[in-house]
Amino acid sequence: MNVEDLVDKVARGEIKLHQVEKYTDGDKRLATEIRRNALEKRLGISLENIGHYSIDPNQVIGRNIENMIGVVQIPMGVAGPLKINGEYAKGEFYIPLATTEGALVASVNRGCSALTEAGGVKTTVVGDKMTRAPLLKCPDARRAREVAEWVKANLDYLQEKAVSKVTRHGKLRDVKPFIVGNNLYLRFEFETGDAMGMNMVTISSEEIMKVLEEEFPDVGYLALSGNLCVDKKPNAMNFINGRGKTVIAEAIIPREIVEKKLKTTPELIAEVNYRKNLVGSAQAGSYGFNAHFANIVGAIFLATGQDEAQITEGAHGITLAEVTPEGNLYISITMPSLEIGTVGGGTRVPTQREALSIMGVAGGGDPPGTNAKKFAEIIAGAVLAGELSLLAAIAAKHLAKAHKELGR
Repeated sequence: MNVEDLVDKVARGEIKLHQVEKYTDGDKRLATEIRRNALEKRLGISLENIGHYSIDPNQVIGRNIENMIGVVQIPMGVAGPLKINGEYAKGEFYIPLATTEGALVASVNRGCSALTEAGGVKTTVVGDKMTRAPLLKCPDARRAREVAEWVKANLDYLQEKAVSKVTRHGKLRDVKPFIVGNNLYLRFEFETGDAMGMNMVTISSEEIMKVLEEEFPDVGYLALSGNLCVDKKPNAMNFINGRGKTVIAEAIIPREIVEKKLKTTPELIAEVNYRKNLVGSAQAGSYGFNAHFANIVGAIFLATGQDEAQITEGAHGITLAEVTPEGNLYISITMPSLEIGTVGGGTRVPTQREALSIMGVAGGGDPPGTNAKKFAEIIAGAVLAGELSLLAAIAAKHLAKAHKELGR
């Protein structure tokens, strides 16, 4: 069957979109073109720009995408350099930001400039775990407690019997049980090296469930995720307990830099932060006591191949600002749930891998896990730059002006 016939059959629905590769001898680039051309023919539209890309469909179909028809392109800018004084990120970094929001890159860039001139950002990773929380149905609450206690006492056994069978990198470190009636939720905590780790902990948790079914035949395994993980939803669990990397970025900015570069004062920034980010967010019932974590997290995630749905938890967090006894500005951001990786998933896509290489974090670290922690510190520094710049713009009443000039 020639290409034109294939396009016609797909357009008419005689060949389903996911079946096209069967007719192209496994050539995924050709299958991508056929699907796109069939869609154009069926809908009477042009998808010319979607069809221009450098990514090889043979590399991403079956790993990162299904039914591929092309690529959506998002403008990418860069902010920096930003000086970071971290435990893993040390030096000056440029931050790639993929966005269609005018003024965002310029704003982060201004924050980077002020922070770097002030001596840089101090970053600290205070937590590192990926979680999965399977759901078990028990005969009653007492049996649920017995199972929970057995699991807590046998983590090393479960690592050897289950987790080590399916991964060399995942390490089961802890479990937090939650019992609701006869429902038992086991929130497992894993170390996952430089991978974000969702696939790793999901597969490992399934192996653990097989062991528990053997040990406790009267207990029913209902769901691999009982929603206490918690993944891709705003939630108090991750805000309080953390998931992925929990990281803090902080800096002291001398008064003269605040006045010269940011056109405001430490007092005004601290007051705006208190009344907007803390009181306003509390009144709104928000899990984000911040100005716009999601803006920076989202732009970095899209640029570097992170799971874009986890921008939700990345937007959790608290911004603090106060005037020091010397009259300078102390500002910090705390991110409890930054779920990121430098290997696996979308980080394998060539354009996203190049963006990671801008920050020197593409691929695995030596020792394992250090690249992901370095990446977390860089993201936290960029988020602090974005928060500082936006708070200053609001305090100086420059926000609308900036968007008139750059965001139209």
